[in-house]
Amino acid sequence: MKLILSDKRLDIRVGSKSEICYFDLSSLKIAGCMGCFGCWTRTPGRCVIRDDAPRVYSCMAASDVVLYVSRLRYGGYDTVMKTMLERAIPVQQAFIRIHCGETHHVQRSVVPKRATLLVYGAGDEEECDIFRQLVARNARNMSFESYEIVFTTESLVDDMVRNVLQKWEKF
Repeated sequence: MKLILSDKRLDIRVGSKSEICYFDLSSLKIAGCMGCFGCWTRTPGRCVIRDDAPRVYSCMAASDVVLYVSRLRYGGYDTVMKTMLERAIPVQQAFIRIHCGETHHVQRSVVPKRATLLVYGAGDEEECDIFRQLVARNARNMSFESYEIVFTTESLVDDMVRNVLQKWEKF
């Protein structure tokens, strides 16, 4: 399965029979994580908050190819994308393991991913460097076996997404 997560509505077409799931996070109801860890203790693997996030994070876990589209904000993801990524902790277990010499949570049936991060709104090269470092540090927790970061402008986002979709057609 392939997944597109975007912090804004994209002008793209994804067929109903397509193996691509597309979520415009800005149109969904996704509350912030409360930090209660109920997803690890009371309802393992399921968030206790009832909103749209479980539908999204279950697709995140099952996808082997992902495209994240986010505005760059102070060297990180913009609010709506960051909120969703934080709400995806039910795909991890409370248990810790040593992975590549670092401590990481044990994943719950999370498929390794090839990821593209399409980022728009960068202020300067320093902000881009901070984001590159963030993604490099998070890649293991997000189950990225490989990733590519593409910086662009907001006006080119839809064209860049269509380019990524054309690449996906080849595999």
